Amino acid sequence: MSGPPLFFDCIMSFQTIPLAIPEVVLLQARTFPDSRGFFRELFKVSAFAGLGLPAHFVQDNFSHSVHGVLRGLHYQKAPRAQGKLICVVHGEIYDVAVDIRRGSPTYGQWVAETLSADNGRLLYIPPGFAHGFCVLSDTASVLYKVTAEWDGALEAGVRWDDPQIGVAWPVNSPILSVRDAALPALKDADHNFVY
Repeated sequence: MSGPPLFFDCIMSFQTIPLAIPEVVLLQARTFPDSRGFFRELFKVSAFAGLGLPAHFVQDNFSHSVHGVLRGLHYQKAPRAQGKLICVVHGEIYDVAVDIRRGSPTYGQWVAETLSADNGRLLYIPPGFAHGFCVLSDTASVLYKVTAEWDGALEAGVRWDDPQIGVAWPVNSPILSVRDAALPALKDADHNFVY
C-alpha cells in the first residue's frame, strides 16, 4: 500500500498512520503470527497514553452484520459525547468519520478506511465526529470501545448519503435500519459540537 509513512516506536504496540483529518487516528496493531494463528493487542493504556490518545474507555460495544449493511452516521451529543475506538474481529468494513464540529476547518469533511480482521487496523474517532460503516465481507463483527456511556436522550445522527458530505460509500443500495434511513442532513442535524 502506498501512502503516508508509518510512525513507530519500538516500545509501542501500535503504529499511527496520519489521515487527512488529523484528529481521526488510524492505528496499525502489531500482529504476532505463528503456525497456530496469531496474537494481537487491541488496546493498551500505556501505548494509547504514549500516543496522546484517550486511555480511558467506559463501555465496549459489539455488532455483527451481513454484507451490505450500513450503520450510521451516528454520534452522541455533549455532555456525553463519545470518542470511539473501532476494531473488526471478523470480516471487513469500510469505516467513516465525518467532522461535525462547527467552526472546524474540516467541518463536513470525511475520512474513511477499510478495517478488517486480517489487516489489524483500528480507527480512533474523537468526540465531535459522526461515525458509520458498511460491511464489505459476507459478515462482519465489529468491536468498539467508547469514552462515554450510551445515553439514548443524546443519541443522534446524520444521513448516510447527505450530498453536502458526499461520502463515497462502496455500496449502492445499502441495508439500513428504519432509524438510519430517516436521519437528517447535516444542515438540519441536532448537534452541539464546536471546534
